[in-house]
Amino acid sequence: MNICERPLSYYIKIEQFSAQENTVYGLVIAILIISLWVGSLALLLSINYAIMPVWLIPIAIVWQMFLYTGLFITAHDAMHGSIFRKNPKINNFIGSLAVTLYAVFPYQQLLKKHWLHHRHPASELDPDFHDGKSENAISWYFRFMKEYSNWRQLIVLTIVFNLAKYFLHISEINLILFWSIPPILSSMQLFYFGTFLPHREPELGYIYPHCSQTIALPTFWSFIACYHFGYHEEHHEYPHVPWWQLPSIYRQRVLNN
Repeated sequence: MNICERPLSYYIKIEQFSAQENTVYGLVIAILIISLWVGSLALLLSINYAIMPVWLIPIAIVWQMFLYTGLFITAHDAMHGSIFRKNPKINNFIGSLAVTLYAVFPYQQLLKKHWLHHRHPASELDPDFHDGKSENAISWYFRFMKEYSNWRQLIVLTIVFNLAKYFLHISEINLILFWSIPPILSSMQLFYFGTFLPHREPELGYIYPHCSQTIALPTFWSFIACYHFGYHEEHHEYPHVPWWQLPSIYRQRVLNN
């Protein structure tokens, strides 16, 4: 079904999602994710990893990775004004805090690049896209990281690492396992489910204007995979809708197609 042929009920439903943005749900969810990240990291950095069962260490790393991904998804929603639309200052503060905790990313710079991605998806103007030559996931990922990382971040993160090690007396192994490795794994998760799979070119070519496709996993696995970021066509069509409402948008589209 063409987008112009959708019934009025579909657009009424979308308007209902938009109306919910004026509530505090987005802010509460954002604060919950940030609080979980802070509490979990504090716990993992304080424990003696040597007495942890070996099988529990990778689970803890993956858990922390998942919370790191939640930080970035929170910042991403802030870039669309979806955390707290009533107060843009609070909305942007939450977004800035989330990316600072993630890896000292400059929020305003990310904001500009993300909107370039939305305006020019799958083009040479898209900072998330590959270089036009190497479309495989590995080379695309490294270009993606090069686009968003810089020496300033590396220097600041190195300083924080050493301050935590020498002044807070946190074990170096704990810092590596639970503070250094999880954001790297999270960047791979975000890239794979939020950029590579949704924006790689389909066999029949891109469908404009969004040049994106949905990875239609069951709702639970969609959440586990990347906070529903796989519902990417829905996100590009309705960028103001927060991550936790994307499954409902997807179901509504399926019902009306």
